[in-house]
Amino acid sequence: MCRQYGQDSETAMEKEEILLKKRIQDLARTAYQRDYVTFSDFLDLNEQNIVHSLKPEELGASVRFFGGYEGAERQIAAFLPDALSYEADIPYPLACLRIEPLSRKFSEPLTHRDYLGALVHLGIERAMLGDILVRQQEAYVFCHSRMREFLEENVTRIRHTSVIVQQITQAEDLPRPQFQSIRGTVASVRLDSVIALAFSSSRSSMLGLIEGGKVFVNGRMTVSNGHPLKNGDVVSVRGYGKFRFEEALGTTKKGRCSILISRYV
Repeated sequence: MCRQYGQDSETAMEKEEILLKKRIQDLARTAYQRDYVTFSDFLDLNEQNIVHSLKPEELGASVRFFGGYEGAERQIAAFLPDALSYEADIPYPLACLRIEPLSRKFSEPLTHRDYLGALVHLGIERAMLGDILVRQQEAYVFCHSRMREFLEENVTRIRHTSVIVQQITQAEDLPRPQFQSIRGTVASVRLDSVIALAFSSSRSSMLGLIEGGKVFVNGRMTVSNGHPLKNGDVVSVRGYGKFRFEEALGTTKKGRCSILISRYV
């Protein structure tokens, strides 16, 4: 019974991946053939990796990703024809909504799971939603632009807290990533050593995550534990979080590399 369930789950995942690949290829071809920008829904890290692996540029379109703010994990892929490949600003079909309690005095502590659960309970597909950033007593929700009005009208309560939803229209009001600076030493700037430092763990415990396809560098799955990191690389580890490798600061007297990373919090 358990084995059959596992096989069914794997089959469903394979079908979803096949459908995603077909959709991505269609979007890339349409951008090339009709000479305008096409967009995907919000993609998670694994789906972004699939987009990279399909090499849409071979179908005549370049690809860019954006999730509404710097360092977003869930992002929309934009497929650009050659004529628009050098355009600096692409208007992505997304919106940012701020959800805050009607009365902060009587609001309860709410988590990412509380907000996501309330939105999914309304029947919204996960692909229509980007990141959800919780900041003290409020949350910022990135969504597909066609979902904006629906969410503004229908999100009135998160658990037992009555809330109000407003669109963020000014760039200065958008949430910004928050970081924790971590300095330390590693044997080298290879992937397993750096993520072990970032998440206060051992290198050996990180190997299974890397080999299991749970580590992404700049949106691409990386299964080599010896992958060297460069300044500015963003590393995401499923179940742990993500960080940005800032720089190597030098070498200690014992020959170890002193590094600086910024962990997203």
